[in-house]
Amino acid sequence: MLSVLSNRTYRHLFAAQVIALVGTGLATVALGLLAWDLAGGDAGQVLGTALAIKMVAYVTLSPVAQAFADRVSRRAMLVALDLIRAGVALALPFVSEVWQIYVLIFLLQAASAGFTPAFQATIPDVLTDEEDYTKALSLSRLAYDLESLLSPMLAAALLTVVSFPVLFGGTVIGFIASAALVLSVTLPWPRPAEQRGIWTRITRGSRIYLATPRLRALLALSFSVATAGAMVIVNTVVVVRQDLGLSEEAVALTLAAFGAGSMVAALGLPRLLEQLGDRRVMMVGAAGITQALAALGAASAIWGVQWSWLLTAWFLVGVGYSATLTPSGRLLRRSGHAEDRPALFAAQFALSHACWLVTYPLAGWLQSAYGSVTAMLTLAMLSLAGLGAAFALWPRHDPVEIAHRHDDLPAGHPHIATEPRHSHPYVIDDLHPRWPDDRQIARGV
Repeated sequence: MLSVLSNRTYRHLFAAQVIALVGTGLATVALGLLAWDLAGGDAGQVLGTALAIKMVAYVTLSPVAQAFADRVSRRAMLVALDLIRAGVALALPFVSEVWQIYVLIFLLQAASAGFTPAFQATIPDVLTDEEDYTKALSLSRLAYDLESLLSPMLAAALLTVVSFPVLFGGTVIGFIASAALVLSVTLPWPRPAEQRGIWTRITRGSRIYLATPRLRALLALSFSVATAGAMVIVNTVVVVRQDLGLSEEAVALTLAAFGAGSMVAALGLPRLLEQLGDRRVMMVGAAGITQALAALGAASAIWGVQWSWLLTAWFLVGVGYSATLTPSGRLLRRSGHAEDRPALFAAQFALSHACWLVTYPLAGWLQSAYGSVTAMLTLAMLSLAGLGAAFALWPRHDPVEIAHRHDDLPAGHPHIATEPRHSHPYVIDDLHPRWPDDRQIARGV
């Protein structure tokens, strides 16, 4: 897996990602303490609102940002957005009112809504080999998991010698270092796309995404993962502290079990994907998530919540989480032309976060209104619904190249030359606005 780091450009981009993630992790801890400082017992409400603002920014602004991304250098865009994020982080320690947190969080996440999809879309242009790109996806997943484990520990260590506003300084340093690393390499320019109207550019990624069967299935799988993931992220502290009566350290260990499962899956994914393929690995991962959450809910309904069961279930959910989401970049890369990839990555970023925007508050409401068992079983049923939709939407036979005809094009058109029926990697574009149905694929018409 580490062999891809021999590519200097990718090595610098990966380092930029890791450093920015650590800075973001420090900011997450500091933001919670800042909310407590300003709002006291209402800190949870403040953080919940901030999280909702983050999701709204991701869902609404990511496609807009990518509509203009091909007009500027990718390197200039990524560096500028990193510096904007550094500037916002620099202002956070001086906040004195709750509304100021909301404004700054919106600005921070607006910059991230442009940065993250553009960064993700750059990697397949840097690592053009499929095997190398798969390794890079696993490394990226590993970086996210390590950040979720290490950043809180680093923050706790720093808080023994400094006050929490200093943590925002670490965030600023992280974003500036990320910008410097991006600036140190030459990145490929986005391939020029045809001139289109602004609304067409904003919606192009979503239209390609929703017209491609494997990507519609990816959205269903994203919903399946978001239901179980919301149970872990939103309700772990309530289950551990309230239902089990355990300590804050137990909360950290329970969340670490989820992160450990995700890391184990990320380490084994390159070989698994080579042997089994994307569809099988992702479906099995989502099925594992559903089964683990349902089994935990059923056992807890009969015998009560047990910490050992919770640790095991969260480990298995982490494995399925990584197995389901990590290969998504491979599907996006396969499903669009290079010039459309930024729009596709932005569409996945926005649509997947729309799933979280639904499941975050749902998980919290179910937990507070009906308790842990009902929350687990209800979310497991919703996860199963997402998995079922993915099975229905993603055909087992999903070839890259599809033989098809272009009876709508005039003879001699450059795309078909002299033969209306031909075969090539099939993606949705101006000449291929619809996906062939299964019978057309089987007949090659």
